[in-house]
Amino acid sequence: MTRPITAGVDGSEESLAALAWAAREAVRRGLPLRVVHAWRFQSHDAVDTGDFATQEGWVRESVGEAVRAVRERHPDLETTTDVLEGDAVETLVRVAGEAEALVLGSRGHGRIVGFLVGSVGQQVIVEAARPVVLVRAGDQPSAEAAGREIVVGQQGDPEDSAAALGFAFATAAARGATVRAVRAWTLPPVFAYSPGSLRLLDEAGGLEPYEQKALGAALAPWRERYPDVHVIEHVEMGSAGQVLLSVAGTAQLMVVGRRAHRTAVGARIGSVAHGVLHHADCPVAVVPPA
Repeated sequence: MTRPITAGVDGSEESLAALAWAAREAVRRGLPLRVVHAWRFQSHDAVDTGDFATQEGWVRESVGEAVRAVRERHPDLETTTDVLEGDAVETLVRVAGEAEALVLGSRGHGRIVGFLVGSVGQQVIVEAARPVVLVRAGDQPSAEAAGREIVVGQQGDPEDSAAALGFAFATAAARGATVRAVRAWTLPPVFAYSPGSLRLLDEAGGLEPYEQKALGAALAPWRERYPDVHVIEHVEMGSAGQVLLSVAGTAQLMVVGRRAHRTAVGARIGSVAHGVLHHADCPVAVVPPA
């Protein structure tokens, strides 16, 4: 089954930038583009908001205007549009499951119903079964110029970051870009090491060579699958979020894995993804585990 690149739009500047990004990515990958708007009927006693059919007409007109602009730029791109009435989170999570990737504005409140803000956007990332790409307002095609890298974070064992690495390599292959794979490491307490891990560290020649070896092992299957993709292995001491942000200036896209969990105060996506989403200027892809 061919999965589309799906863009969620709400009329905001951020979502229109996301739509433009999604269209370019669909063209590069030879995939169809699906444009989705989730909305709820709004009524207010003091304001004439129109009946259901009237509001739906306003929504379709707004979305249609945005899609027409995309079709003018990419006349050969297969594009479909869905205006879906219902809960925004539930709708976006559902369409994400049917997509190669779901692309959203990183924040914003649209003139109709703004759903790409705060906890709603975070809940979509937490629940989505496929990668979610967040795009800021003002994103331009020039940011995807040659020389800018696809930066991806790798941590833990090879399988822990397999989905994020796979997305990064596939994106780089479609763009002819370099992958910079980043593995950050810190000095943990001595008691955190078992006798077995201490032996491995000794065999590797120390902490940094051990981390370099671990990164190389995680990258090996993806190098084999994408032999034409140039790879930079980046191993640096420091927190993962700080190290990733230190190279964000050279990135056209940052890819991070998702370690979503729920707490008493709501959904959380993990500190690394949270920090990158808030501070990186380039688009950020949050990839759930395979």
